[in-house]
Amino acid sequence: MKVYNKEQKWKKWLLLFAILIAAFSIIFTNNLVKELKKEERKKIELWAQATKNLVNITSEGDFSLAINVITENKKIPLILVDECDSILEHRNLLIYSKLDSLLTFKVKLFKEKKITNNYLKQELKVMKEENSTPIEVNFIGDKQFIYYRDSNILSMLRYYPFYQLGFILIFFIISYVIFSSAKKSEQNKVWAGMAKETAHQLATPLSSLIAWSELLKDSDINTDTLNEINKDLRRLETITDRFSKIGSVPALKNYQIHELLGNFLEYLQKRLPQKIEIIKKFPEDPIFVSANKTLFEWAIENLCKNATDAMKGNGKIEFDITSNDSEVNIFIKDYGQGIAKNKINQIFLPGYTSKKSGWGLGLSLTKRIVEVYHSGKIFVSSSEENYGTTFCIKLKKV
Repeated sequence: MKVYNKEQKWKKWLLLFAILIAAFSIIFTNNLVKELKKEERKKIELWAQATKNLVNITSEGDFSLAINVITENKKIPLILVDECDSILEHRNLLIYSKLDSLLTFKVKLFKEKKITNNYLKQELKVMKEENSTPIEVNFIGDKQFIYYRDSNILSMLRYYPFYQLGFILIFFIISYVIFSSAKKSEQNKVWAGMAKETAHQLATPLSSLIAWSELLKDSDINTDTLNEINKDLRRLETITDRFSKIGSVPALKNYQIHELLGNFLEYLQKRLPQKIEIIKKFPEDPIFVSANKTLFEWAIENLCKNATDAMKGNGKIEFDITSNDSEVNIFIKDYGQGIAKNKINQIFLPGYTSKKSGWGLGLSLTKRIVEVYHSGKIFVSSSEENYGTTFCIKLKKV
């Protein structure tokens, strides 16, 4: 359990670190954009001053500096208007010069000048929205105003961190899916390998024990003692069969739900502590599911043993079965100590256990049997500390 707590903390710290990197990138870029925006405004103000000076320069004056300042602005789009918002001049706006090649026959009826003016008016509207405070220029008593918007480079830079973070996020999602699939495949191989090896290791001595049991029948050994030995041998055979099936692809058969669970729960009732009572609430109508009887009984046994431990050997385990057109729901409810809400997502993880002793593989194995071998689903339907837990198994209806 400590391992999973550390893993959860590690994931939270990693997520926090990623958020900090993203926030730093966005804040840094926004500050850079603000500084560049100030620089662009200064350039426009300089352009306005140069234009004003060019008008005021006498014939003997030096035009070169003003002309250089005016012609150097090749990136910042701007529009010069008078007090009535009539457009006097514009720079660095993309206006199609060859409209004839781009317009249909009907649109050709419009004059190029009219289309250009409409385009400039639309651009002027955009500029007013972006920069509501224009730069005022006085030309020999006439007030004129310069509106501008961010250059294309500045606009691209504004959204650059979002594109960058988006691509990084996509990369990490794809990487996560690939690595998760590889990890899951590796886990499946480990499960299958361990199960096969366990079945193999059990099978050899078990065969010898069965042979010895047959020899003991001809001796004077007590019959009751021999029967108990045979019961344990059959139990070992069942365990070996379970491990053998979980290490391979098990065959599924169609079972009526009463046939699949009814007899096994009666058998399980005899093996559980006397103060544990199994209550069955089965529907009267026949319901069929596709299952491997040996493995499914193993999953149910694991849930019942956990319920018994949670109730400390005293209480009721209720089996309530419902169905709809497509699936069967098997609810297993106990009245034990319950599960803390922050632990519900961890209980099916291999190695997780709340007990002082134990491997923490029971629920993980149960989940694998239900979801991998039966294409079903198992989850905690409800749980409240000191009031019990309800598990739900969903299987496809046949």
